Amino acid sequence: MKKKVAIIDSIGSNMASLIFALKRIDVNVEVTNEISSIKEASHIILPGVGAAKNAMMQLRQKELINEISNFSQPTLGICLGMQLFMNASLEDDTECLGIISNSCKPFENQKDCPVPHMGWNRVHFNTNSKLTKNLTDGEYYYFVHSYYVPICNETIGVSRYPNDFSAVIERDNFFGTQFHPEKSGLPGEKLLESFVNL
Repeated sequence: MKKKVAIIDSIGSNMASLIFALKRIDVNVEVTNEISSIKEASHIILPGVGAAKNAMMQLRQKELINEISNFSQPTLGICLGMQLFMNASLEDDTECLGIISNSCKPFENQKDCPVPHMGWNRVHFNTNSKLTKNLTDGEYYYFVHSYYVPICNETIGVSRYPNDFSAVIERDNFFGTQFHPEKSGLPGEKLLESFVNL
């Protein structure tokens, strides 16, 4: 029986590439913000682009904030979706979901590291994890972001721009990638496949 992945449709993300990437690994995909449909899924993905405050407002309007914190299925936050798992973002002093005790911070514009951080960057896995155990250390993944999650106890993958930051996080059934696995070629496909096999 195919796994069913629910993609939460609440954060203004263009999800065509994510849907395509998931269908390539042969899972059923439903884009929804209906709580009943999300609860029926075997896996949940929270993608996101744009501003944290707007994303949290949309989740609040859909009455999803408390629901997300109580998910028992494997749940993957992508890019802004991962950042929303934190307590807060310094972007407009936004209160986030509070699943992980950390705050997102802005990159500082530097000569060799312009903001946003956009393009391919290497990720090193710094701990054993059921999500990353079959992935190759040091592969390149595709990033687009102006805010980052500082290194914390939940960090399982690290990238650098120009300093180390959290590229992958894990806490219980919640996982996050700062990069876009759906835009990261074969390494990204392998990560999504690893996620849906949890």
